[in-house]
Amino acid sequence: MQFVASWPHVSVISIIDILLVAFVIYEFLALVRGTRAALMLVGVAVLALAFYFSRIGELVTLNWLISTLLPYAVFALIVVFASEIRQALARLGRGLTLSRSAAAETDAYDDIVLAANLFSQNQTGALIVIEREIGLRTYIESGVPLDAHLSYDLLATIFRPSAPLHDGAVIIQRDRVAAAACFLPLSMNPVLSTQLGTRHRAGIGVTEETDAIAVIVSEETGAISLAVSGKIERDLTVEQLRERLGQLLRRYVPPSTLPTPITGGADALDADGRRALPHPADSRIDAGADD
Repeated sequence: MQFVASWPHVSVISIIDILLVAFVIYEFLALVRGTRAALMLVGVAVLALAFYFSRIGELVTLNWLISTLLPYAVFALIVVFASEIRQALARLGRGLTLSRSAAAETDAYDDIVLAANLFSQNQTGALIVIEREIGLRTYIESGVPLDAHLSYDLLATIFRPSAPLHDGAVIIQRDRVAAAACFLPLSMNPVLSTQLGTRHRAGIGVTEETDAIAVIVSEETGAISLAVSGKIERDLTVEQLRERLGQLLRRYVPPSTLPTPITGGADALDADGRRALPHPADSRIDAGADD
């Protein structure tokens, strides 16, 4: 309080006001960093500087043009930054929500890790989307509804190239497979590598629109990727995938929960009674869909 008293024109309310504004600006910059919105933000800053210098330099025509278009610029920014605004509001809602998803308290997602390991070994393309706080009903309705219990065997069956539902994404709600063969929005982020195919862009696209997690397996290389918040983590090992899912789903994952693949056929069981992963030499699924 002595520090505040030494500044007669600065009150406690003013300091709180400044801190809140600084926090909002920081969160906004953190939200747009590394996205296409960052480049658009630079363009908006250039237009703002042009408007400022046109007022100072008394450039009448340029000043009139910018002043005429400025009221419509607000609506244009809302349209352009619609995805970022949705993410910001969703993040705020998650921060204020005290409830936690019941799926984070179960071991059902270990089956996703096991299935991703199988797909990686066999170079089978797969896209698995895990719903969190924001509902994925729109995307679920675009596919084939299943509402089946999540299991390793079910995922392995769905993504078998000869299966009718292997194209598209599987959406997971809690410990249930809500739907398969779902259509997802493709990311149009120009920053993404040209090496990423439709499957990867679809996985990134749904995480740009929602807070979902997408597990992607490339049929070209068998590499495992994880997409969240519009960003992708590529070339993950099975252990890294399990750890990242545990972090994102807010649950502790012991280091010994993932069974070690053993040879001996698809019906072999490990010490915990789980179905062991088949060795690549024992069963290989031919790749069928574009990456």
